[in-house]
Amino acid sequence: MTEITAGKPFAKLARLGYAARGVVYLTVGGLALLAAAGKGGGETTDSKGALVKIMSQPFGDVILVVLIVGLFGYAAWRLVQAVKDTDEHGTSGKGLAVRAGLLVSAVTHSLLALWAIGMLAGVSLGGSNSGSQPLMASGWGQAVFGLVGVAVVGAGLAHIYKGWTARFERYMDVPRQKRIWTTPVCRFGLIARGVVWCMVGAFLIESAWLARGGDVRGMAAALETLRSTSFGPWLLGVVAAGLFAFGLYSLLEAVYRRVDVSFSDV
Repeated sequence: MTEITAGKPFAKLARLGYAARGVVYLTVGGLALLAAAGKGGGETTDSKGALVKIMSQPFGDVILVVLIVGLFGYAAWRLVQAVKDTDEHGTSGKGLAVRAGLLVSAVTHSLLALWAIGMLAGVSLGGSNSGSQPLMASGWGQAVFGLVGVAVVGAGLAHIYKGWTARFERYMDVPRQKRIWTTPVCRFGLIARGVVWCMVGAFLIESAWLARGGDVRGMAAALETLRSTSFGPWLLGVVAAGLFAFGLYSLLEAVYRRVDVSFSDV
């Protein structure tokens, strides 16, 4: 058996992936912050909406191509993390759950990249609710949506726990003198994203319970729900700032995250 350590090209692709995710969340959080402040141009949107906004900017199509490459790179890295267990989560129930989440992340970011390619080509690939109505019409379809909702809530709680305990630090090589500001930013970002994911999961569970296949709501709806509450602008502003912080956390991962991969060849 020979072991081949992944070279710099793959590591750079993985880091580009973290950076691409960071740009998407900086856009989502920045737009939501403007909306909370009542500024023109602000809106509550999701990852797809962020890509649409980016494409509308000068040289947006060029930037989008770079982001597409990054998203595929991120998906590839997530797949390797899940299969090779690069972070040593193990094969316990908890470890397998984490690795399953990494696999799901690989799939979702691949789909987002494919959606962006379709947008560049002028082809509509459907929205987040596309095809959900027929699925929800069946009992097993409702069960699937309900289970997905539970999984999303679980992922949200895991983000909150990861942020609260600063467990992310074990996978990053941030210089000690910089941790005085990087740690709070990363913790805030992870907790905020976890809160949004818990809300999205709750929406999915509600849709499954009420069999509302055409009313499956995502991140944009979660942010809009916050804005519609009594303390809407303040709540939206805090969570939006958190999502912006998550974007910064992703950029920090692009620089300091350990990307250690080895492939075994029998």
